[in-house]
Amino acid sequence: MRGVMRGVAHRGVKLSFGEYGLATEDMGWITSRQIEAARRAITHYTQRGGKIWIRVFPDKPITKKPPEVRMGGGKGDIHEYVAPVKPGRMLFEMAGVPREVAVEALRLASHKMPVKTRLVTKGR
Repeated sequence: MRGVMRGVAHRGVKLSFGEYGLATEDMGWITSRQIEAARRAITHYTQRGGKIWIRVFPDKPITKKPPEVRMGGGKGDIHEYVAPVKPGRMLFEMAGVPREVAVEALRLASHKMPVKTRLVTKGR
């Protein structure tokens, strides 16, 4: 079984560190590769300016058996690590950059995510 996710997130839903954030609107799994791709998109666009916080960590191992393997033979090897997220969970936070730069950087990062996201601003 892969687990069941229901409801909305209660932890990690508010801006704790930065002025701008990227929050999820769907539930799903975010892989370590997707988190890294989004982080690289943000740092590239901001030209390493400001500060970025990654609020999710991929700590759930996902196993997979090789292709064309017969049934049985035990559990497969670890294929990747994912971070399960629920609606409302904060993925990234940013500070120290102008609003226009932060909005565009987080928009680029949102394209790397497999879930629907929204921009969150401090004070709103």
